[in-house]
Amino acid sequence: MLINLQNIGKTIGAKTLYSGLDLNIQAGEKLGLIGRNGIGKTTLLGIIAGTDHDFTGDIDSRRGLVVASTTQEHHGMLEQPVLDYVLAGLPEYAKLHHIISHHPDTMGTDMKLIGEYTDALTRFGELGYYDIEQRARAELEAFQVPVGRIDGPMRLLSGGQKRFVELVKVTLSDADLYLIDEPTNHMDYFAKDEFIKWLEDVEQSVVVVTHDRDVLAAVDRIVEMKPQGIINFPGNYEAYLKQNGAATAKAIDTYENGQKRLVKLEKQIREARQKKASWSGTADKTNPFMLLERRLTKERDELQLTLQKPDFWIDQETIGQMRDKVVAKYDKYKARNIRLRTQGEHRSRRVLAIEDLSLGYDQPLFADITFDLAVGERLRLHGRNGAGKSTLVKAVLAAAADQRPPSTVYAGNITVDPKTVIGTYEQEIDEKYLGLPLSAAITRVYQDRGLEAGDRKIKQVMAEYLFDPVQDGRLEIRRLSGGQKARFQLIALLCHQPNLLILDEPTNHLDLPSIEELEKALDRYSGAVLYISHDTYFARNVGGDVVEIAAAQKSLL
Repeated sequence: MLINLQNIGKTIGAKTLYSGLDLNIQAGEKLGLIGRNGIGKTTLLGIIAGTDHDFTGDIDSRRGLVVASTTQEHHGMLEQPVLDYVLAGLPEYAKLHHIISHHPDTMGTDMKLIGEYTDALTRFGELGYYDIEQRARAELEAFQVPVGRIDGPMRLLSGGQKRFVELVKVTLSDADLYLIDEPTNHMDYFAKDEFIKWLEDVEQSVVVVTHDRDVLAAVDRIVEMKPQGIINFPGNYEAYLKQNGAATAKAIDTYENGQKRLVKLEKQIREARQKKASWSGTADKTNPFMLLERRLTKERDELQLTLQKPDFWIDQETIGQMRDKVVAKYDKYKARNIRLRTQGEHRSRRVLAIEDLSLGYDQPLFADITFDLAVGERLRLHGRNGAGKSTLVKAVLAAAADQRPPSTVYAGNITVDPKTVIGTYEQEIDEKYLGLPLSAAITRVYQDRGLEAGDRKIKQVMAEYLFDPVQDGRLEIRRLSGGQKARFQLIALLCHQPNLLILDEPTNHLDLPSIEELEKALDRYSGAVLYISHDTYFARNVGGDVVEIAAAQKSLL
């Protein structure tokens, strides 16, 4: 055993995230941690890492355990050079590097300092740090951090690039346990494949919080966090789906049988009370119906405490293989999910045409791209990060608004049908919403599109997308979790009934049920869909033709 968590309790404000949580991690184990947005996955990583001490319970770990973890926030580090930040995060690096750099100038004949210097040289070599700068630079480039920014301050990096820096810092650490939070968000297929290969090959233990099904396919165990506690599923994602489907069907039966038993107990308690009241026995004998009532009442109270309404999710493929009776029960008890209202046109009409297009800035990013898209069709843009996929999307949006695109059009044409109404899901939320409370931001989204935005309507929308209209409604958009921001993006995407959806990595931050709900909504949607995604499951389920966007210039990677 590497580390063992026992009876962990965690409360944030008035909300109890978990109580009595138990988790053990074995040496060399690859563990995928999943659960609905807001359930406390990132918080649990902080507890395991030792950065969060505000909890109850016990943690036992192997002596000398070295833990490396990704960081979400970089306050106070934004002026630090990227390479220095990575190196400073490596175990023992800062201390050893300081000794090696400064002792030669100060140690003279001091045998103690000479000993420290010699030991530091040995340890530096044992940790493989003599070529660590070159390796760090290579890894940063491979994870899509521009060469010109590796020696620059952290503040110049985008949110996605900071995430890649965290991954490099962790993967270069010679730790016993790696804690990684949502690693593949913003990655292209090449970087994602590199991460999955690292995950499969690394000998140390890894706990990864992710809803990327490609990553979950590479783990040894999936741990699902639910309101009622942790559930362990040995094996990878495919094994999880089979086990989860069977376990859920069994749990639903258990719950229904418990409900039936409660009804029967209530009836028996009423009958016992009636008989107790009419019992005509002598005073020196205990009323047997009073004892019966006590026993039945105790059983009822204990059952009510243990019997919780199920909070279940089963993937659609598994549901398709189940009997109708089981499916009907699941539909009755399944976990509450976002409600996506989609509609489009049923007429086959071309909404977008791209002909021999070449776009770029100082020079072309790509050339000779040609495709068209009609109502009812799906088309996927595929290519490396930096090849120009998002640039193409921005040019299409500019053409739809009859504006000049941010990029330079070197050749070709973009034609958008004037009747086209576009809904966009972008990787970054527009800055004008970031400082607004959620309710005000949704109101502004509706007003910007000329839609009804009354208080009742906004509360209804928030409820449909799993927000608490009171508590969540007061939170600024910039303070929402990744999953909450993603749900806000979905609201903005669909509120004005578009007939062309443009989706840029829509599965980032969404949990598994929400991803599947989006896939189901897109299957029902009769308009056109243009999307960018490196989620192979999502791409397979949404389908459509694929257009390769290949860089017209030599890549930095």
